[in-house]
Amino acid sequence: MTRARIAVVLATSLSAGILALEWRPLVAQGATGQPSPAAGAASSGQGQRGRGRASGAPRRKRVLAWADTRNGIAQHESVGHALATIERLGYESGMWDTDIRTDSNIISRAPNKTDGTPASGGPSLANVDAIFFEGHRDVPLDTDQKAELLQFVRDGHGFVAAHVGLTAFESWPAFGELLGARFDGHPITGAGTIVNEDPAFPATKHFPASFPFNDEFYQPKDLSREKVDVVLRLDLTNVPANPALHLHGDYPLAWAKMYGNGRVFYGSFAHASETWDLRDVQQMYFEAMRWALGLTDGVPMPHGMVSRPPS
Repeated sequence: MTRARIAVVLATSLSAGILALEWRPLVAQGATGQPSPAAGAASSGQGQRGRGRASGAPRRKRVLAWADTRNGIAQHESVGHALATIERLGYESGMWDTDIRTDSNIISRAPNKTDGTPASGGPSLANVDAIFFEGHRDVPLDTDQKAELLQFVRDGHGFVAAHVGLTAFESWPAFGELLGARFDGHPITGAGTIVNEDPAFPATKHFPASFPFNDEFYQPKDLSREKVDVVLRLDLTNVPANPALHLHGDYPLAWAKMYGNGRVFYGSFAHASETWDLRDVQQMYFEAMRWALGLTDGVPMPHGMVSRPPS
């Protein structure tokens, strides 16, 4: 689907009330249900980068927003906007600071420059708390970097991937084990109905039991419901037969899982840049990042497919 086509679909969807939940600030709730101090600062317009370090308050979390698209078969215009959205959500809420990078040298505990000499400063696997990922296809990492990335997550760090992140590292089976599935095309694009299978999970509790949505819905493969907590799925009840549609009845779109001590979340939303402006899509990724960073509770509970939307 072209960007113009998706823009029209989104405009039509919004006018019809799709995801038209009451607009409210992206305010994080503390363990007591009260707004956290960082959220209060953000709502009063005091979201300043690194303010916790200067004031003596606990250090903010640090997120690496990483999207190496050099080997992307189809470049997605939404990638830059997605990275910027994650940066803005962390900045305005006071929850995290974000380093945006589109190279992969920094995926190391001790990154090197392109000439092989040690880099100085900047993000690395030694100083960030979580990764937001939108890399395309076979992202160039060497063997040592791959091992360090897996260990980074196993050791208790967060990893959140969106949309094209499912296409990454096609020739690296261990990444599929980390993420929970692999990419198998997008046979369904346009209007669909989403089923919220886990309304108790932090990233999906703001969604209704089911809701209409328009997107390019990525089809996962090699996904085991015994290993991941599917929180959103596409309802295939009225979807016509399609030779590219390999999932019959069960079409997961978002899930959470543990990888060692690390928290992993994947969401198929969102192909178009405009979709990243939807308040409820932002809320999903905001809460997914908070969960991955250990700022909110939530235990992934693998389960069989929920046959009908929960009441």
